[in-house]
Amino acid sequence: MASTKEEIKTLLKSLPDNASIEDVQYHLYVIEKVRNGLEAAKSEGGISQEQAEDSLKKWVRPVSGRRVML
Repeated sequence: MASTKEEIKTLLKSLPDNASIEDVQYHLYVIEKVRNGLEAAKSEGGISQEQAEDSLKKWVRPVSGRRVML
């Protein structure tokens, strides 16, 4: 795994030259949330795709062939 410094360098290289500080903060926030989620799934276990779909059925309903959030 790359060091935090290397990850930040990679992020900065991937952003456009006119990226704002808010853009950098947002991307760092997303990276941290994804990392935390992956670590939680690894340590606490996750759910299968089927289980996730079953859970989502409680929150969405079909409308004219599409699913709409309730």
